[in-house]
Parts: sequence; C-alpha cells; structure tokens
Amino acid sequence: MAEEAVFPESRATVYSTLAAGPAFRHEIEVKRSRFITVLQRTGDEDSARALVAGLRREFHDARHHCSAFVLGPDRDVQRSNDDGEPSGTAGIPMLDALLKRETAPGVTDLSDVTAVVVRYFGGILLGAGGLVRAYSESVSAALHRAPLVQRRRLRICTVSVPHAGAGRLENDLRAAGYVMAETAYEAQTTVLRLALPDHPADLARAGERLAALSAGTAALLPGGTEWIDVPLT
Repeated sequence: MAEEAVFPESRATVYSTLAAGPAFRHEIEVKRSRFITVLQRTGDEDSARALVAGLRREFHDARHHCSAFVLGPDRDVQRSNDDGEPSGTAGIPMLDALLKRETAPGVTDLSDVTAVVVRYFGGILLGAGGLVRAYSESVSAALHRAPLVQRRRLRICTVSVPHAGAGRLENDLRAAGYVMAETAYEAQTTVLRLALPDHPADLARAGERLAALSAGTAALLPGGTEWIDVPLT
C-alpha cells in the first residue's frame, strides 16, 4: 500500500494520482541519449527521495538522475532537481510536465507522484533547449501511458446487517453505483462500509436508497472521512 503523508484538511476533495502498484517505467531516445523515466506514487518527501536514491543505486553508471515531485491534495509540496544538468533544463521541465498533465479536459490535478529521469549520455550535446524538450517529453510520454486513479475524500458510513442478508445488500448497493470500502465481520452481523460524498443531500439520498433496498431494516451510520481510490471518470 502506498505511504501517505499527514496533511492538514485540504481545500481539494478530489485529485488524481498514479494507481497503486510498482513503479511505472518508460524510455525514449534523443540523439543517442537514453532517457529512462520512472514514475511512482509517493505520499511524502521521504518516499520520493527514497525512490531517487534507489534508482541511483540501480543505474549507478548513468550520468544524471534528475527528479521532480508534487505532493498533497492541494499540491502544496513541489520540488525538482537538475542533478548536474544545466540549471533549469531538467528538473523544472519535469515538474512542469507533472503539473500540466490533464487528467480530464481542462483539469490538471495530478499529485502524490514522483518522476525520476535517468539519462545515459549518447555523445551528442543537446543544448539547453534540447534538454528542456527531452526531459519534458520523457515525463509527458510516461504519464500518458501510466495508469491513473482519482483520490476522493469521502464520508465513510457503516451499515450493520445480519450475515445472511449482507451479500445481497452489498451487491444491490454496488449495482446502485455506491463505492464500497472494506467490509468488517462481527459475531452477529456484517458491517458494510459505504464511501459517500461528504454532503448532507448525498447522505440523505443514500439513507433513503438503503431503506428501500433493505425494506427499512438497515440504517446508515455516518463516520469519519477517508481518501479512497476510485477509477478515473
């Protein structure tokens, strides 16, 4: 599971990030130089820096290990590093590619992502403009191929039902389009957990729908909020 930093209550209630899982890799070649981009979901600066350190060890013979990362629902933490390339030709273009990645038409909300570009010099100087284009293109090309998800801050509500009827009710709730969090099992009941938009009207509608699906035998109990991964819409 991806590590997560503890941020203050954010203004944002939704943002996009990489799907949980191993780091995503993509490579391009520009005038015989190899640019290997590694993207990883990272929830804090320590995780981001650990990725860079690990890639330095893996690609110990490469000339540059340039990096950029953006963190937090409000994208408050932004860092970049040129790692020996001329100032402003690597890290900043990489960060710019992260910040400008559209996850929906007109929406740029990618966060909790670290990009590292490992460069093997091919013997041909690219010049400042060529480096900017190469590092930017390398990250952009990787991002367009990497799997993304939405992170939504949702209100977790619980529903306690007898074991015998839990499976049917859970299936009905899923079919109705509700996001289900992890189910818990107690001695006499199954506790279903629904992740709902944190708005009174949405909670009221969900309560009414639950009453209809359960013939009035189940009630919705609102709890705290959590960040939940959901497919990109």
